[in-house]
Amino acid sequence: MLMNQASHAEAAQSGVKSAARVLDIFELLVRHRDGMSLSEICAVLGLPKSSGHALLMTLVRRGYLREGRRERTYRLGPALFEIGSAYIASTDLVAEGQAVVSEVARLCDETVHLAVLDGADVLYVVKEEGTRTVRMVSAVGKRFPAHGTGVGKMLLSALDDVTLAERFPDGQPLAALTPRTITDPQALRAELAAIRDRGYAFDSEESTPGLSCVAAPVYGPTGEMVAAMSIAVPSVRFTPARRDELLALVQAQARRLSTLLGFHGH
Repeated sequence: MLMNQASHAEAAQSGVKSAARVLDIFELLVRHRDGMSLSEICAVLGLPKSSGHALLMTLVRRGYLREGRRERTYRLGPALFEIGSAYIASTDLVAEGQAVVSEVARLCDETVHLAVLDGADVLYVVKEEGTRTVRMVSAVGKRFPAHGTGVGKMLLSALDDVTLAERFPDGQPLAALTPRTITDPQALRAELAAIRDRGYAFDSEESTPGLSCVAAPVYGPTGEMVAAMSIAVPSVRFTPARRDELLALVQAQARRLSTLLGFHGH
C-alpha cells in the first residue's frame, strides 16, 4: 500500500513538472514569434534535450506548436488560437466593463465612461454616473467626434500615421465642439504622439464647456487597444491633486479590465 501511494505521489509530481514545462514553453515562444530551436528552448528553460524533444514532438502532433520561420525551429500553433478564441468568446467587453466602470464610479463618485473607436467617432458602450451628476452629452450608444474627447484621443493614439492622415487630412479643419477643441489635424497628431508616449489622455473642456476628464487605454488579449476608460469631472473640481488621484485610479482599473479581457502585457 505504501509503495503504491509513493508511486502515485511520484507520478503526480512528474505530471505537475511536465505541465509546468509545457507552460514554460508556451510563455517563452510568446516572446519569440519567429520560433526557437530545440537547443535554444532547452538552454533557456534548463531542460534536458531528451525530455525537451519529447515535449515538443507531443505539442507539434497536437497542433499546439508548428514549424518556425527558420529551419528546425518551433513556434506557437493553431490549437492555441482555438483555445484563445474560445476564451475571447466567453468574455464580453460590455459585461466585464460594466462591472469595472461601476466600481470606479463608486470609488471616485464621478461619471465614468467606457468607449470604443468607430472610424473618426467614439461610441460610448458603458456609462456610470456618480451621485454628483455632471451635465454632458454622452450616453450609452451615442457617437461623438473622437478628436474632442479624452477617450477618443486615447483610442486615436493607437492608430498609425497613415490611418490618421486618411481620417484627418491636412487642410481640412476638424469640428470645433467647444472653443478649446483641437481643430488643426497637425496639432491633433502632435497631441496624439504625446498621448502615445505618456500612456494616458486628458480632455480640458474640449468636448463640453466646464468639464475635464482623464482617460486610459484598455487592451485586448492580443495587445491591441480595444477601448478606453475615462473619468469626467467638472473643471472646478479638477485640481492638480484631484487629477493625479483620478489618473492613478483610471489607469489601475483600465489595466484590471484589460486583464479580465485576456491581456497579460505591460
